Amino acid sequence: MDSQIFLTLGTALKWAGFATLPIFALPLIVLAVPNLLDGAAKRIIALIDRMSGTALGAAMTCGVLLIFLQLVVVLLRYAFGLSFTWLNEAVTYAFAAMFMLGAAGALRDGAHVRVDILRPRFGETGRSWIELAGAYLLLFPICVRILMTSEAGLARSWMLLEGSRESDGLPILYLFKTLVPVFAVLLMAQGLSESLKAALRLTGALPPAEPDNALASGERHGA
Repeated sequence: MDSQIFLTLGTALKWAGFATLPIFALPLIVLAVPNLLDGAAKRIIALIDRMSGTALGAAMTCGVLLIFLQLVVVLLRYAFGLSFTWLNEAVTYAFAAMFMLGAAGALRDGAHVRVDILRPRFGETGRSWIELAGAYLLLFPICVRILMTSEAGLARSWMLLEGSRESDGLPILYLFKTLVPVFAVLLMAQGLSESLKAALRLTGALPPAEPDNALASGERHGA
């Protein structure tokens, strides 16, 4: 009975995901038909950015918790010769949660490391096109792949309420594994927001973005 509940819930979530896929065509519609959906696009941007901000706040909380837990681990190990599996696992979970929950907020704030050496050389229009191409060719497919490959293992983990393999570990491994699809969903949503911003800039509905840090730094040094 319990397994059937999880399977039904998983199927419902899958179809809900399929139902939301058409919204990812919105940036292309904004480009093709300027001014038609600008208001809706801006509302979606604001909603997604707030959601990413909330997740980023949770990630920052996990970061503080990570520092505290790691300090406790070090003190117990080197001052008292004690080590607890559940405490070590808590450090790992806090680190993973900080990364997984904070990725979307980092994308929103332009904090991800960019390896594209040509992007800063393009103007505002070129950078906006690169944002769109990167989202549709790389970000969205990778996130969809993450969701597809994690589905079966996550359903099984929830059915078993999977815990640590160690007897004194934390019994919440199924929650830890849930961070993977949460990460993908948050990143896809923020990718949609960034794509909408790029499309609106290309149509003139949004002002130009701030220049990249590297570009701005180079301009200051050049001046």
